[in-house]
Formats: sequence, structure tokens, C-alpha cells
Amino acid sequence: MRGRSLIARLLAVCFLVATVCLYKARNPGAGTLPPSGAPAPATAAAPAPPSSGAAGDGLDAFRARRSGVEVEATGVVTRRLPDDLEGSKHQRFILRVGDQTVLVAHNIDLAPRVPVSEGDTVQLRGEYEWNQLGGVIHWTHRDPAGRHPAGWIRIRGRLYQ
Repeated sequence: MRGRSLIARLLAVCFLVATVCLYKARNPGAGTLPPSGAPAPATAAAPAPPSSGAAGDGLDAFRARRSGVEVEATGVVTRRLPDDLEGSKHQRFILRVGDQTVLVAHNIDLAPRVPVSEGDTVQLRGEYEWNQLGGVIHWTHRDPAGRHPAGWIRIRGRLYQ
């Protein structure tokens, strides 16, 4: 059973990478900015106010091809994508931060769906994963096992985690 879970997770990651590749192929000018922010403890009662996402740490993580980096960002939703239904279900959308974009994959098996529409301003905290065509921010929710820093998404003053 554990092997199936690992395979399902690997397939989900492959699907996310393929989605980013397809997006980049259809939008050749789009880049990716992994926003910056210092890690917050997983047991924090309330998330810290999000940063603008424009600081150099996020750009450094992208340029250094770093993954597993806790980031915060504020951006505008440029596109809603179909949910990823393989393995754990993920709501997906493209977030523009400055002049670059990043794919957001929000686990809707562990957190409520976020009511995003194109043009909405969103603040978030999660884990950035680099790939050659851009990046993905995931872990935008609490970890039920408490082993991973808590992430979140804030829109119109409401917090989703």
C-alpha cells in the first residue's frame, strides 16, 4: 500500500510539471518568481503578515535552482487551471508576482478550496519547488502530522489552510 502511495505522489508531481510545461509552451514570455519569506514555525497560532514577494531571496532560490524553500508571496491570479485529481486532490492556479508567474497547487483534501478568480489578489505561504520551466508552490495548508511548516492562502481577508 505504501508503494502505491509513493507512486501516486510521483504521478501527481509529474502531472504538475507537465502542467507547467504546457503553460510555458502556450505563454512563452511567462517566467517564475518563487517569492521570499522566512520560515514560520509549524505551531504558529496565526500566520505573520505576508511579504510583497519582491525580495531577493525568492529570486535567489529560483536562480540557484533550489527546492524545498519556504516562501511567502502576494500576487494576482492570472489563470485558474483544472483541479489535479490524481492522488491527493489539488486546486491549481497561476499567480503573477511582479512580472513573473508561479503555479500554485493547493491541497483540497487537507484544506478548503480557495474561491479565486482571475484578477484576484492573493497572499500565500508555502513550499517552493524549482523545475527547469518554472516552479510550483505547494504545502499551502497545515500538515495534519505536524512535521511540515504550516502554509496558508489569504484572499479578501479570509485565511484558508
